Amino acid sequence: MDIPAKPWPTGLSELCEPLVRRVLAPNASPYTFTGTQTYIVGAGSEVAVIDPGPADGGAGSEPSPFKGADTNGVGHVEAILAAVGAARITAILCTHTHRDHSPAAGPLKALTGAPIIGCAPLSLSDDGPRADSAFDHGYAPDRVLRDGERISGPDWTIEAVATPGHTSNHLCYSLVESGALFTGDHVMAWSTSVVSPPDGDMRAYMASLQKLYDRDDKRFYPAHGPAVDRPRQLVRGMLGHRRSREAQILRLLGEEPQAIPEMVAVMYKGLDPRLTGAAGRSVLAHLVDLQQQGRVTCEDETWQMMN
Repeated sequence: MDIPAKPWPTGLSELCEPLVRRVLAPNASPYTFTGTQTYIVGAGSEVAVIDPGPADGGAGSEPSPFKGADTNGVGHVEAILAAVGAARITAILCTHTHRDHSPAAGPLKALTGAPIIGCAPLSLSDDGPRADSAFDHGYAPDRVLRDGERISGPDWTIEAVATPGHTSNHLCYSLVESGALFTGDHVMAWSTSVVSPPDGDMRAYMASLQKLYDRDDKRFYPAHGPAVDRPRQLVRGMLGHRRSREAQILRLLGEEPQAIPEMVAVMYKGLDPRLTGAAGRSVLAHLVDLQQQGRVTCEDETWQMMN
């Protein structure tokens, strides 16, 4: 999907449904589409904020890693507070701790006193290419939610849905009252999710996709890109796509041993050169899964079929 033409509605509060508003962060990139979408849940006196996004100079924040961001003159934390208005934020929830999702949680907590609730912290050192500008090492939740745990406000109930794969600590959040699911980076309509070892795990990612396929959510709200009105249809296609990629890898290795860059060149023809590193990480995730199954092996960065 092509990135839509500017202007993008950064800093503006958009009503998605009666209990859901979103505010777009000014961090558009080849990995984030038009930017991270922060969701505000609740229409009454108390609200929850999902994926507060990148820090942008608020209290206790670090400089944003996204250069040249179009802020429309408004910082993202400031825009969230403006959208919330007179309501009280009672929970700040993060789907995972990539730096385009969770760093603003700290500044938002400092300004409002709201607790940070949701995914577990994660600190991982890895020299490989990363989508989402790596991990947020300063993330410090006040409470970690387990799969199926709920929090609530006057007119909303949010349930945690554990979906490891994109990262090991990834959570989706179900809005019980409307049947909506906030999917973070696990499912997006504009792109497939990057699964980058060692923390990204393809087997876990596929199991999490199947978990969502078996649910009956009415609509998905991803952190990037448009809402999804036919969730099971999209997830079915994503499962098929990943299985097709695995079959493609096995065909290539069936012809001859190959290194990952050689496979990426064949599998991702016409890919934006800025995304080749991320594509390589997803290929690696498939290969690690196949290696664990005893189907492929690697020596000196060259992969081959097991005899």
